[in-house]
Amino acid sequence: MINGKIIVVDDEKIVTSAFKTLFAVEGIKGGAYFNSPLEALEYMKNDAPDLIISDFLMPDMNGLEFLREAKKMYPETSMILLTGYADKENAIKAINEIGLYKYIEKPWDNDDLMMNIRNGIERSHLLSDLRRKIKELEEAKKQLEIYSTDLERLVTERTHDLSQANQKLSGIISHCADGIIILNNDGKIEQINPACENLTGLTETSLLNQSFDKIVKGCKTDDSIDGSGLFGLDYDNSEVLLKDCTVLNSLSGTHTPVEINFAAINNDEDSKPEKYVGVIRNVSAQKETERLRDDFIATLTHDLRTPLLAAIQTLKFFLDGSLGTLEEKQKVLLSTMLQSNEDLLGLVNALLEVYRFDSGKLELCKTVFSPKILVEQCIEELLPLAEKKNINLELVCDFDDKLEVYADKGELKRVITNLCGNAVNYTNKDGCIKVILKAQSGDLIFSVEDNGNGIPQADIPHLFMRFSQGTSRKRSTGTGLGLYLSRQIIEAHGGKIWVESKLNKGSEFTFLLTNVLKEDEERQVANG
Repeated sequence: MINGKIIVVDDEKIVTSAFKTLFAVEGIKGGAYFNSPLEALEYMKNDAPDLIISDFLMPDMNGLEFLREAKKMYPETSMILLTGYADKENAIKAINEIGLYKYIEKPWDNDDLMMNIRNGIERSHLLSDLRRKIKELEEAKKQLEIYSTDLERLVTERTHDLSQANQKLSGIISHCADGIIILNNDGKIEQINPACENLTGLTETSLLNQSFDKIVKGCKTDDSIDGSGLFGLDYDNSEVLLKDCTVLNSLSGTHTPVEINFAAINNDEDSKPEKYVGVIRNVSAQKETERLRDDFIATLTHDLRTPLLAAIQTLKFFLDGSLGTLEEKQKVLLSTMLQSNEDLLGLVNALLEVYRFDSGKLELCKTVFSPKILVEQCIEELLPLAEKKNINLELVCDFDDKLEVYADKGELKRVITNLCGNAVNYTNKDGCIKVILKAQSGDLIFSVEDNGNGIPQADIPHLFMRFSQGTSRKRSTGTGLGLYLSRQIIEAHGGKIWVESKLNKGSEFTFLLTNVLKEDEERQVANG
C-alpha cells in the first residue's frame, strides 16, 4: 500500500480518470486529479504533495512550465512527466533544467508506473528528511558557534580571574608572617614559603623531599582529633592542630616553639588526601607571656595563702569563744567572713595546683588503696548538700573493698569530689544522682550520672578549659578551675576524662584510668 499525496495533471479527463481507477485498484489514497495546471498550482498553495505527475502538452500551460512553477514551491517533491514518443527531447531537456525524477512515455506500463510512483514518493520523503536534517544541522551549527564564542569569552574571563587569584595567593604566601609548608601523604616536604625558610635557616631547595621530622620536633596532637591518617588526619577530619612543637634553626641552632595547623588537600572527598598544607606559627612571645602570667599568679597566690590562713584561724578563735563570748549577730557576721575567706583560700589553692600541673612541678604520689572506700568517703562528705536538696545520691559498684588501685589517692579524691559536687549543684530538687564504679581488664571506670538540665552541645568542648563556669545558659559561682584541674589530674595518670549530655535529660561525667587495678593473690588465682 502506498501512502502519500499524489497530484495528477492532464488536460484529458480520460487520463485523469484512468489514474483514479488505477489508484483505487492499487489501494492508493490521497490522490488529487486536475485537468488544468493552473487549478493544480492553486491547490498546491495550501497542500504540499509527495509526488506530481503531469502531462507535457496542455493548452493553458505546458508540462514544463507547470513543473517549473511547482519546483519553485516544493523543491523536494519528486516529479514525473508524461510524454509522447515525439516529446522525448523536451522531456530530457526538462530533466536537465527542472530536475525531473522520471519521464514516462505514453502509453505506459502500469507495473512500471506503480514502481516509479513508489520510488518517487520514497525519494520525496528522503529528500524532505534530508532537508530537515540539514536545517537542523545548520541551526545546531549556529548554536554551536554561539556557544563556542561564549565559551571562549568565559574561558578568557576565568583564566584572567584565576591568574589574578594566583597572583594574590602567591603574594599572600610569600609575604605571610607565618611559615607555610606543603607535604605529600608520605610526610615529605614539597613546598615552603620564605617565612618557613627563615624559621629553619634552610632554603626551599635544600628541604625538598626531606622528611617533616627533620625540621619539626616534639609535636603533640590536639586531643580533639582522633584519626588514623597522617598527623591524625583522616577522610572526615578537616584539620589537626599540632602543639608543643619546636622548629630547629640549622644556622643558629635555636629551637623555636611553634604551633602547626594542618589541613588535608582533597581532590576527591572519597579518596585518601594527596597533600597536606600546614601553617607554622611562632609562639615564642605567647609562651613567654604565659610563663610570666603563670609565675605572677603562682607568686601572688602563694603570698596570699599566709594572710588568709592567719585570718581564717583568727576568725575560728573568735567563733569558738577563745577570745571571749560573742553575741549571735557577731557570730553570724564572723561565720560569713570565715566562709568567704575559706572560699578564697580554695581559689588560691586551686590556682596553685593548676600552676604546678601546667609547669610540670607537681609529681603524683601514688599509693595502693581501695577506690570503693575512697568514693564512699567522698559521697559521705557530700550527703548533707544532697539531702538539703532532697537529692537521691546512689553508689553502684561491681566490686568489693578488697580490689585496690595504684594511683594518687589525694588527687583522685579531688577529682571525684569535684565531679560529684558539680552534679549536686546542677541537679534540681528531688533529683537523682548515680555514682558508678567499674573494674574492667585492669582499668578503673568512674562515672557520675544526673538528671539535671543538661549541657548544650556548643558548651561541651569548653568545659575542661581554664575558668570555664557552667554553661552559656547558667553560670556557676565557682572558680572555673575544677574541671580543668580534674582533666590535668586524670591525664597525669595517663587516663582520659569526658562528658556526655542531653538538654533537659542530664549529664554523665566519666574518667578512665588504665592498668591501675591491683588485685590480691586469691583474686588473681580465681581469675586464672
